[in-house]
Amino acid sequence: MRKKFNITGSCNPERHYMVDSKKRFKAVEDLIDAGEYFTINRARQYGKTTMLYMIWRRLSERYIVVPMSFEGLGDSPFTSEEAFVKTYSNLMGRYLTSQKENDALVGIWQNNTAKSMDELALLITDFCREAPKPVVVTIDEVDKSSDNQLFLNFLGMLRNRYLERDLQGMSSTFHSVILAGVYDVKNLKVKLRPEAEKKYNSPWNIAADFNIDMTFHPEEIAQMLSDYEKDEHTGMDIPAVSEEIYKYTTGYPFLVSKICKVIDEQLDKDWTINGVQTATKQTILEKNTLFTSLTKNLENYPELKQFIFAISINGEEVTYDMNNPVMDFATMFSIIRFDTRRKVRIHNIIFEEVLNNYFIAEQTINNLGKLRMQMNYVRNGRLDMELVITRFADLMHEEYRESTVPFLEKEGRLLFLTFLKPIINGTGFYYVEPQTRDNRRMDLVVSYGSEEFIIELKIWRGEKYEEQGRDQLASYLTTRGSAEGYLVTFDFSKNRKKTEPHWIENNGKRIFEVTI
Repeated sequence: MRKKFNITGSCNPERHYMVDSKKRFKAVEDLIDAGEYFTINRARQYGKTTMLYMIWRRLSERYIVVPMSFEGLGDSPFTSEEAFVKTYSNLMGRYLTSQKENDALVGIWQNNTAKSMDELALLITDFCREAPKPVVVTIDEVDKSSDNQLFLNFLGMLRNRYLERDLQGMSSTFHSVILAGVYDVKNLKVKLRPEAEKKYNSPWNIAADFNIDMTFHPEEIAQMLSDYEKDEHTGMDIPAVSEEIYKYTTGYPFLVSKICKVIDEQLDKDWTINGVQTATKQTILEKNTLFTSLTKNLENYPELKQFIFAISINGEEVTYDMNNPVMDFATMFSIIRFDTRRKVRIHNIIFEEVLNNYFIAEQTINNLGKLRMQMNYVRNGRLDMELVITRFADLMHEEYRESTVPFLEKEGRLLFLTFLKPIINGTGFYYVEPQTRDNRRMDLVVSYGSEEFIIELKIWRGEKYEEQGRDQLASYLTTRGSAEGYLVTFDFSKNRKKTEPHWIENNGKRIFEVTI
């Protein structure tokens, strides 16, 4: 059977191309060997289920590993404590039977009359003491059950058994329990409480910290592509392609595999820089559960939406603080990360464009009829960026007056992205260079066909800063190997004057300037 790149469910090394997870698995194994209870809380499609599968596959010789999930069971297990205990017993008995464990172990779960959490705790002790090996339990998709008080009571019971191990011995309860889900367990009770009563009391406060990096780094992507290349012999430049994939994904597991899958199955194995870019564009335009979840979280949490807008569109520089609940949520959903200076960044370029598209769609609806499109900006297959920027400046002067200055200072960049998006949609794409993102400047890299356009968006801070802006853009053009760039300045000063768009020479570069 030919191996494939997998983007659904758990990955199997016998059927799928995978990064080498030995190092991160060893860290998980060490936690289990130490008898820790912990949570693998990562964003959707981040490799949680695959990690649970690896635990079962690799540790079953030394432990009885019981994989469980309450997903898909409906509401009946949570109607009463008795119903929950019965459901849990049935799940345990069914799994042990499938693994051909001895009748005595299976019988503990199939022949009991337990009806309460206390009686379930005694069953667990009986089972663990009879078991020939320490017992490890994994519970996947814990978020699906976390808004139910009975499930929280169950976690509380496991916590109490954990705390009593020193008195009753390690074999008195499960050796290790691993929960997997998006939400950090400390947030489980938050979801149950009215807004005015939010508390962070966790039924899982005995959990060990899970600080294992589950992103795919360039060298790991290269290893996966090397395995692929041994089978397919495409002649790809593995280091270059790996770096390009990482550039757009920052190692988000689903996105890495998705781009590889698109190239392999839909782009005729175009393992080039251009192929990665094409796969990235195609991925951004597709609807999938990850992107739906990403934007849904913004809708569900207005404060999160406001925060993401501030850093993604307005370029506000924010220092990361793990104790800030909004940043904590954004990190939990993997919408943001922080750089070496602990400044907040959108997690990856793909998320950046998905979020920009989300905000652009809102802006488009709010500005129907204003940012109208009446000109052909593409001639003989080439994008006329000079015309794009000139026309945008004209529209700004036509449609937005003095009364809208405060609005423009907040929304100017978004308006430009809203104007640009339909022009390049389907053929080109853009991303924001993260190193240049702040509240004064933002560099856009626009790719259209075989050409690349560098556009700097700035807010006017005086002539001195304008000169610095030209120098910064010229320097950045040099790093990109470009001879020309575009400088769009939003001038919100009282004495601002309209100037005609024009080309200038600066440090050996041609720069097209327009002031709005």
